[in-house]
Amino acid sequence: MSTATIHDDPQLRARFSELKPALAPQAAVIEADRCLNCFDAPCTAACPTHIDVPGFIKRIASGNVRGAALRILDANILGSSCARVCPVDVLCEGACVMHWHNRQPIQIGLLQRHAMDAFYAASELPPMASTAARNIKVACVGGGPASLACAAELRRRGAEATIIERRTLPGGLNTYGVAEYKLRAADSLREVEMIRRIGVEFRFGVSIDSEADLEKLESEFNYVFLGIGLGAMQQLGIPGEDAEGVMNALELIAAYKTGHLRELHGTVVVVGGGNTAIDAANAARRLGAETVYLLYRRSADEIPAFDFEYEHAKQEGVQFLWRRQPLAVRRNEHGRLLVDTVQVRQLDKTLLPIPDSHYTIACDLLVPAIGQSPLTQLIRELRGIEVRDGRIVADPFTGHTSNPRYFAGGDCVNGGREVVDAVAAGKRAALAILETPEVAAHA
Repeated sequence: MSTATIHDDPQLRARFSELKPALAPQAAVIEADRCLNCFDAPCTAACPTHIDVPGFIKRIASGNVRGAALRILDANILGSSCARVCPVDVLCEGACVMHWHNRQPIQIGLLQRHAMDAFYAASELPPMASTAARNIKVACVGGGPASLACAAELRRRGAEATIIERRTLPGGLNTYGVAEYKLRAADSLREVEMIRRIGVEFRFGVSIDSEADLEKLESEFNYVFLGIGLGAMQQLGIPGEDAEGVMNALELIAAYKTGHLRELHGTVVVVGGGNTAIDAANAARRLGAETVYLLYRRSADEIPAFDFEYEHAKQEGVQFLWRRQPLAVRRNEHGRLLVDTVQVRQLDKTLLPIPDSHYTIACDLLVPAIGQSPLTQLIRELRGIEVRDGRIVADPFTGHTSNPRYFAGGDCVNGGREVVDAVAAGKRAALAILETPEVAAHA
């Protein structure tokens, strides 16, 4: 699998150095020794993939790092990515019993990364869960975490799985949309390569956007798993937003991660308050923008980004403009963008402009980051799959949709959550597919 488009510029690597450096081997053992190996393991319960946290940490403490990695992979095939991008503060580490004793929680994320890095350094593969071949073929549409987890679980249990991805590189947001200082594209792709090595097929540059495409899938595969994520970033809905110099947050992150954007200058304005908006603002700072404003229409107390993301952005030098909303985008005589904004106040659930509060910000790049649109209309129209509020309706335990041949999981079902949630959904769907009467009868 080629990674030629992933940048290897030493200066950019330095600018996007990881937020949490890896633990040295001795430090990992010392940290692992702190774990109390709780029998009820609230950390495991807090993990959507239910990794045996005490089990893998105990193996690190005893020097069995390979065994630790295998224990992680048994629950989460993307254990390396999740070690880096999971909001551990509110998941496993947030549930650590050390909090009850006013002590620092075990650094579960870093210990998980330690085990997984050693595993990949040894170029190993996870063991197959079954050696018996199953006469079943499943297409996983979309190359992100949900499809990767579904395909890997199917393949490990003897089924044939093919991932169909419209882009040139797999991994979904792990490759294209997660900030480089959290997860390097190369680290995402090495997980994909492992999944390819266990026998999952990949087809790149293939879009599924017509009835004929769906019919072709159904003629070749027994089941289809939809891990299509969300659609394009939502537009601001203001005049002038199609002007040159406007780039949405996912485009910005993908551009620098794939080496197409290497530097920024001047002033950048990011509109939005979620984690992706924070990532884009931080990236703009690291790419060289002297001033980065983040406009959010509500207050600091209402920002949807995680608290630790917000605090990190302040450390990066991002400046926040609260209760301010863009009205229009235009250009001045020097070619710079002018973003007309207004201060707003909230009345019940409605945001109202405050008179005489208009303010214009001159900038060199405007970055909308107000969420992604659903990508499910085609599925609903052509295959009768129920869609509610822009999300595919699927059984939360099996991923089964209203069409018996279609399963779904990840952002297209949950509306946009964490990587680990997508992994859990993909694995659940794979197990459910294998337990369908048609498949079970021939097992």
